[in-house]
Amino acid sequence: MREITYRDAIREAIAEEMKRDDRVFIAGEEVGLYGGAYATTRNLLKEFGAKRVVDTPISEASFTGLGVGAAIAGLRPIIELMYVDFVGLAMDQIGNQMAKLRYMTGGQLKIPMVLRTQGGTGRSAGAQHSQSLEAYLVHTPGLRVVMPATPEDAKGLLKTAIRSDDPVVFIEHKALYSKKGPVPEGEYTIPFKEAKKLRVGNDLTIIGYSRMVYTVLEAAEALAKQGISAEVIDLRTLNPLDTTSIFESIGKTGRAIVVTEAHKTLGMSAELSALIHENCSSSLVAPVLRIAGENVPVPATYLEQFAIPQVDDIICRSIRLVRGGKGEV
Repeated sequence: MREITYRDAIREAIAEEMKRDDRVFIAGEEVGLYGGAYATTRNLLKEFGAKRVVDTPISEASFTGLGVGAAIAGLRPIIELMYVDFVGLAMDQIGNQMAKLRYMTGGQLKIPMVLRTQGGTGRSAGAQHSQSLEAYLVHTPGLRVVMPATPEDAKGLLKTAIRSDDPVVFIEHKALYSKKGPVPEGEYTIPFKEAKKLRVGNDLTIIGYSRMVYTVLEAAEALAKQGISAEVIDLRTLNPLDTTSIFESIGKTGRAIVVTEAHKTLGMSAELSALIHENCSSSLVAPVLRIAGENVPVPATYLEQFAIPQVDDIICRSIRLVRGGKGEV
């Protein structure tokens, strides 16, 4: 199997779906002439033309609304927000139109629309361009929310998202675009609501998604050298959420750590912790531990690393959790 970058996997998925279905088009800031802020749409304008690869003004509410209208009319738009930080500028269209219209019309309207965006740290882009805002979107009924970690998952899940009749928010991590990994050459899709078990273990379950998957895997490898066997689960989709895989793993290990780059307060780590406590209380031998982003605006420069979970954080707190403590620092 060939190895390609996360960036190229995204581009392949878009190009293949545009060839497969002429209703698919992409619109957003700099997706055409510039080829995308992170080069995910490079050469698509040349291949498909300006009617299907549309450069927009800097008006997120306007072009997100354009996508909603196009979806209602029977097209399959891919709308790109350059940064997830900008969802606030388009939240009326996302939360009140994109998410709700299928429900409010009893299914008479479909919104087969993908809102692609990117988030997270890794480029020292500062407090307004480095956030992890998935909780805003998962909190909104009617939206599917996808956050792939690997090139293979990025391509397969994006193709599924484009074919979905439900609106999907597809969040790519800015620090993953150059990450390489194996990607099948043939046609494939990956269904939603299927987490991936990346490592089998017996002592504890560590749950992550997006870029944090790599941090968790590195920590799990170090823990193994200290005699602690960690099972690692990559959620891949946050809505729908594969609770079956989570609960089965915790039923075996009895301990759980949730690792997210997003802020700790009222984030995905809180939701996952609550779900585990509500459904796995008889299996747990210790409270669920959350390792998440600090509750501060994301700093720039070298300070960025201190605001998000690091490998050593996971290692130290896992050891304490497994060897008798509750994992507190």
